[in-house]
Amino acid sequence: MKNTFTSILILTAWIINAQHMGNFNNKVSKMEISRANIAMSMGNDAVYGHPNMQQYVAPQPSDMLYINLRSLYNVDATDYTAVFNIVQVGKTAEETTQFLNDKIDLIKKELSSKGFQGQFALDMISFVPQYEMEVTKKLFSKTYTEVPIGFELQQNLLISYTKDSDFQKILTACGKAEVYNLVKVDYYVKNLEAVYEDLQNKLLAEVVKKKLYYKELGFDMKDYNVIMADKKYYHTPKDFYKSYLAAENISMESLKNQKSVTTVRKPTSYYYDPISYSGYDVVVNAAITKPVIQLGMDLSLRYTLKPIVKQPEPKPEPVKTPQPKVYVVSPNGPIDIKQIPNN
Repeated sequence: MKNTFTSILILTAWIINAQHMGNFNNKVSKMEISRANIAMSMGNDAVYGHPNMQQYVAPQPSDMLYINLRSLYNVDATDYTAVFNIVQVGKTAEETTQFLNDKIDLIKKELSSKGFQGQFALDMISFVPQYEMEVTKKLFSKTYTEVPIGFELQQNLLISYTKDSDFQKILTACGKAEVYNLVKVDYYVKNLEAVYEDLQNKLLAEVVKKKLYYKELGFDMKDYNVIMADKKYYHTPKDFYKSYLAAENISMESLKNQKSVTTVRKPTSYYYDPISYSGYDVVVNAAITKPVIQLGMDLSLRYTLKPIVKQPEPKPEPVKTPQPKVYVVSPNGPIDIKQIPNN
């Protein structure tokens, strides 16, 4: 009995401790969530020699110089578009269309009454008849015949807005019209070129710093040839939502009374997990409080030594052939110069 009580206490402590780690620890084993590595990512793990920590490997010197830079820009959206899917059925085509139009008109009227200034658009998906099987009984057989019983109309309602606070108004209006299927929300930035230009200038400033660092180490960048590669990327919040299931709890009462446990379906939860800043050299607007658009730009430069150009050796000057001369002085004073042949 004492051993049983001790086991229950240990199990209780384990459950309480697990809850402090968050509600998505049941995904740790599958490595499907961002905090799955929380036990290995603490700063003291390397100090105390955590067995799962990778051993440090020193960078190896090379006769080439590299400048690899990554930059990230967190920017609030300037425009949004919410997409709702509407499926309507009716006995006739006219009735089906009217029912769907009534829902859309109700949404527009509700939003207009709240001062909504956004725009609406419709995307036609399908409009098809619905059939059922009609059974005709005969004396020795049955005949099954498809007969039309109604129509199904499916459209997407696109609602564009500029204020993030308008989204709650849109949800309320769609709920009153019995439109519940939110497909997605798209985010847009109007001044996209200006954002990329700002990010590019910050990368160029980092390149200047890196070159100065190499110069202080004794490298003259004029002695190197350079090749480069770059890329841009654009991510909206819908690309970075992850799911998890709430942690499963064990009923202590059922253990005491030896009763069976009735399992309850755990709802799937979602959370926004933006791009991690690890490995980035430039991060603009790092502190974010809501889902944002994340723009990125990467730049890679590789410098290789210019080949040494050998200067041609100077040719020796040709040896001048001596041309001896004889000076003959006569008794009377005149000087006569005579050329002596070389051979």
